[in-house]
Amino acid sequence: MTMGTATELLGWASAINVGVLLLSTLALLAMRESITKIHSRLFGLDEKDLGRAYFQYLAQYKIAIIVLNIAPYLALKLMA
Repeated sequence: MTMGTATELLGWASAINVGVLLLSTLALLAMRESITKIHSRLFGLDEKDLGRAYFQYLAQYKIAIIVLNIAPYLALKLMA
């Protein structure tokens, strides 16, 4: 794999992952009550605990995107 191919791969992976993050965030904001009810019944958790879990999920996913996709992409762009 060439450096150009790796850069392109990381660029597309970053774009797709940021899109999934935005879609997840919008879905949680728009349908919070119905999603909370479903997850509350499925996992037997309190609604306040679910709010924390949703926030933690979004935060960890964002950090993973930055560390695993965006930072290597920028490093490869700087090297080229």
